[in-house]
Amino acid sequence: MKIFYEDKCYVTCTDKDMTVEAEVSNHKPNDYLTVVIATNKIHMKWNGKVFVGNSQGLEFTSQGPIEHIIKEGRGI
Repeated sequence: MKIFYEDKCYVTCTDKDMTVEAEVSNHKPNDYLTVVIATNKIHMKWNGKVFVGNSQGLEFTSQGPIEHIIKEGRGI
């Protein structure tokens, strides 16, 4: 079984109630997420439900990238 994550995810600015697609720069499930939005890097930490980070005085949240599981071996 292989697990991989998409290279993009949705990020919401909670202060402005806006959601955009961002490029995932670095990600460790249930630990941290770094995304790039318009050349700005946003570092986010997992709080048990979502990733949360701050940049330029604004708060951002994300569910993180979508996980894909590929089953390998017999019977596929």
